[in-house]
Amino acid sequence: MKSQDSSSDAVILLAHGTPDVLGEMDAYLKLVTGGRGVPVEVVHELQERYAHIGLTDEPSALGPHLTRWTLRQVALLEERLGRKIYVGMRNWKPFISDVVGQMKHDGIKRAKAICLAPQNSRTSVGLYKRAIENAASESIEVEFIAGWADHPILAKAFAQRLRAALSLAQTVSGEGRVAVLFTAHSVPSRTVLPSPKPVEYHGMILATGPDTYADDCRLTTKLVAAEVKDILSDRDWHFSFQSQGMSGGPWLGPTVEDTLAGLKHYGYDTVVIQPIGFLCDHVEILYDIDVVFQEAARNLGLSLIRAESLNDSPLLIDALEDLVQPGKTPCYAIAG
Repeated sequence: MKSQDSSSDAVILLAHGTPDVLGEMDAYLKLVTGGRGVPVEVVHELQERYAHIGLTDEPSALGPHLTRWTLRQVALLEERLGRKIYVGMRNWKPFISDVVGQMKHDGIKRAKAICLAPQNSRTSVGLYKRAIENAASESIEVEFIAGWADHPILAKAFAQRLRAALSLAQTVSGEGRVAVLFTAHSVPSRTVLPSPKPVEYHGMILATGPDTYADDCRLTTKLVAAEVKDILSDRDWHFSFQSQGMSGGPWLGPTVEDTLAGLKHYGYDTVVIQPIGFLCDHVEILYDIDVVFQEAARNLGLSLIRAESLNDSPLLIDALEDLVQPGKTPCYAIAG
């Protein structure tokens, strides 16, 4: 691998972060909520969810799913580009501020920052942007990629996973009807609505102005559906927001549970679910979908099949490479 030349642009990928052991949950949630924290019963409930997907009181050699897959994506991009790629987490180690400090030590003067959340929003991408710009200060000039929900190779990556899941669903369903349900993480409604005053979220002040998050989520959904239009009719795909939070006030919907009930009512037997707002396995996929939504589907008499997460998808790495070096990555067609 080539050494990082201080005169060239560096690349840093930004991710959410997740605790390494169950005992770190309380400290982690305080970071997620801007220092406020959550009631002890919520901490315990989340510890149970994380324990269900493999987190323990002792560090794992592989690390938690989100960290493991993010570092794998970084390694694959490094192999592709032949250069060092930095990675920083907003809510856990390696913290963005610490990584930017290392970049300064390495002599980096310019950096391109890519958030591993393709759909732009105040409550995710906006906070990543603030974190890296505050850490960089005037020492590093940061080019921030504020959203890539419409990237054609990203759509192809999701479509490739969806094709495999649809093939399985058609086998399971036989003569039954199959629907596809695309999902993205919900956010509090007040954080995306237009506001004449700055929006406060867990003690953090967010920017005003239009928030494109919901539109971005549906845009990615439409692009993925278009990639598989030869096997998926427009009338058979739907969208909902998942993993609504426990804090007060309304969150973006419709919920997955309500949508599943509606699909059952309209005669579907099998549902393929694909979260298009996440790039790898983590608790919202491995627990919310694989446990909670599976149980909801069973109770309704539905078969629920989840499309595999992108994780180490070569097409995802193609998309990231194209974000780093626009126009240099061919937009490969997917074989049916």
